[in-house]
Amino acid sequence: MTLKSAATAVRENAHAPYSNFKVGAAIRGASGTVYAGCNVENVAYPEGTCAEAGAIAAMVAAGETKLVEVFVIADSPMPVTPCGGCRQKLSEFGANNVTVTMATTGGAEEVTTIGNLLPGAFDADHIKET
Repeated sequence: MTLKSAATAVRENAHAPYSNFKVGAAIRGASGTVYAGCNVENVAYPEGTCAEAGAIAAMVAAGETKLVEVFVIADSPMPVTPCGGCRQKLSEFGANNVTVTMATTGGAEEVTTIGNLLPGAFDADHIKET
């Protein structure tokens, strides 16, 4: 299964009754397995879950902790970028050079990397004792 097809399919399952902004995300773990997630809104903002976070949670629940590719899709006029929190989450599990494809349901795509989305990321080196 391609990341695009997985993200597109799971996007349909998004729970977005408040914003009507459905997002799907798929990530490929280091094993090659594809994990998908969709946004799940909650009336008590900001208690919802982003699509990227859902895909990462599925990967971790399956026992993997390294992602090697990301695809995010939404019905948007331009490719949707991961929010700041999801950029940090992606950097926790993927290297700076991991490809992130951001897409629209209309077919537009933009490709970047985790490092470009979150330059100067906060990481474990920042909390090591000296």
